Amino acid sequence: MSFFKGASVYLVSNLLNAVIPFLLLPILTRYLSPAEYGQIAMFQTLLAGIGTFIGLNAIGAANRKFYDGDIDETVLKQFNGSCIQILIVSSIIAFIGIFLFKNQLSEFLAIPTSWILAAVVISAFGFITSMRLGQWQIRSQAKWFGILQVSSSLVNMLLSLLFVIILTQGAQGRIDAQVVTGILAAIIALIWLYKDKLLQVKVWKPQQIKEALSFGVPLIPHHVGFFLISAVDRFVINQKLGLSEAGIYMVAVQLSSAMAIVFDAINKAYVPWLFERLKRDDLEEKKQIVKYTYAYFIIALLVAGIAFIIGPFFIHLIVGDRYTEAGKVIGYLCLGQSFGGMYLMVTNYVFFAKKTGQLSIITITTGIINVVLLVIFVGYWGVVGAAIAFVISKFIQFIMTWILANKSVNIKWV
Repeated sequence: MSFFKGASVYLVSNLLNAVIPFLLLPILTRYLSPAEYGQIAMFQTLLAGIGTFIGLNAIGAANRKFYDGDIDETVLKQFNGSCIQILIVSSIIAFIGIFLFKNQLSEFLAIPTSWILAAVVISAFGFITSMRLGQWQIRSQAKWFGILQVSSSLVNMLLSLLFVIILTQGAQGRIDAQVVTGILAAIIALIWLYKDKLLQVKVWKPQQIKEALSFGVPLIPHHVGFFLISAVDRFVINQKLGLSEAGIYMVAVQLSSAMAIVFDAINKAYVPWLFERLKRDDLEEKKQIVKYTYAYFIIALLVAGIAFIIGPFFIHLIVGDRYTEAGKVIGYLCLGQSFGGMYLMVTNYVFFAKKTGQLSIITITTGIINVVLLVIFVGYWGVVGAAIAFVISKFIQFIMTWILANKSVNIKWV
């Protein structure tokens, strides 16, 4: 499948996948108070944190293994099986750890203890679904990727409407919908992996486990850094300003994430296209890549500029009067998302060169900078301060990663 055809399929899939939560957003904001939405924001933040450790980033190792030359299909499915074995062990350890400290976490996050345990379940099953999606992506099978992704979101939406509105379960209904959807999607994904002969779990291959861990474990600081950049702001806002402010901020984050979804769709199609050309190491092709990348940067920044102008209007239109304060931060968050999209364009070179350890140093450093800025800025400017901290952190992450990419792959940017 060509890059543009693949990108269009991923884009349509991701847009449909994004439209579903956006359709849900104006409904939920009218049935849930900002405080209840703040609880959901805390849960989503916990989910992001747990996901950093469950599976130990073995999906990335499985995807990267596909590009290691002419590898036998048996080796690939055994390698995928080794990644599932890592998932099982890491999930058990995570569940025990979370269970022991569930009361403390519940008090800190202001959410029920049952939600704490539900986050582990969703993360573990989500790993399986992500593995199935990743195996389609590396094989440029965007159609099937889109079918599973969109259908999962659709089920999630319908169950959320059922639980929150019809059964009047409030915020609990939103969490239950995610749990049920996560389990169903994982079951389908697992069946599909076996059907396509991409998985063999019962074979014990210590060397493959070691290889997967050597790729994934150095990425833990990388993902921790991402968590500190993109999720920890809700913790700080909750502690300093309260659940209602965290809920309002979360609404703005969800709306700005539309840009991230588009960037992610483009990147999903771009990675196989880019890796094939980097393997060929042709000078003219590399020059073409650089030109496309700079054009992409300009477009991303222009879109962020437009968001400053029209963002507040759409906030009021979509989510109603109780959340209009989110309009103050939407432009800043979109600018941060633009830097995130630009980061994706350069981080691929680092993954191709397998320099994940150095990438982790950059991300964790940026994450720490973000936390420091958050604590200072939120005290002075409230939720606007959190958004400004996000912009600065994403810009630093982009620039530092670009420098590393330049050192990782022989390509001329000027």
